[in-house]
Amino acid sequence: MEISVQGQQDQSTEPSGAPSRRPRVQKDVTRAIAAEICGDDYPAGSFLPRENDLCERYGVSRTVIRESLKILESKGLVRGRSRVGTVVCSKDEWNILDQQVLEWIGDRIFQFDLLNCILEARRAIEPIAAELAAARATVQEIAAIERAWQQMRDAEGDIVKFTAADVAFHESLLKASHNQVFQQLASIIQAGLKFSLQASNEAADTCGDAVEIHRQLVEALRMRDTAAARACSCQLLDLAARDLAVAVKRHSPPA
Repeated sequence: MEISVQGQQDQSTEPSGAPSRRPRVQKDVTRAIAAEICGDDYPAGSFLPRENDLCERYGVSRTVIRESLKILESKGLVRGRSRVGTVVCSKDEWNILDQQVLEWIGDRIFQFDLLNCILEARRAIEPIAAELAAARATVQEIAAIERAWQQMRDAEGDIVKFTAADVAFHESLLKASHNQVFQQLASIIQAGLKFSLQASNEAADTCGDAVEIHRQLVEALRMRDTAAARACSCQLLDLAARDLAVAVKRHSPPA
């Protein structure tokens, strides 16, 4: 298996003024190896081929392979062992909230049950964050949350725009809680939240219910109604659970 830009990566120097193409090649190789790991071509506990074999397989230099393996190791997919080789880590060790890792996993995210895990984490966090935000959010923060809701309302069937606004809504809500841990989580779970909301939004027959409950949550924040804010958050999570169940069923292999 050779990447489409074979040969370009071995030039450590380019003609004067020409940009190096190695980063693009290295990214392609990293993605290719990651896809094979995520697809269980290299199961947990197994060793990747030797560097020389990977060079031949992908048609790249040893430097490119080493750079790719370093990236994969930083994401928890592999671990280098001195004088032994590179072993594939179990899925429990992968940084599953990393944007690249989620992209590498792709549609297999349904097989890994990651979306339900993300939903469980959201159930433990978001209702409390909403309650705190109703008590602590500044006027400017509530306005930012409302803008995100307006963007959801105005998305007009565009799932990509709707999901982007949905992610912004929930990130802003976590930050408006003024809880330092929740504020940090807003950036940590961004990628996972995006994939989760995308899946549930695509599965929903209509986004009307979600838009309305988001509106009610904004109103609860404005009225400083902590109980109502928490209840709205729980309703949104119930909707997400319903739609995720549909999405998982659609992506399940036939019996």
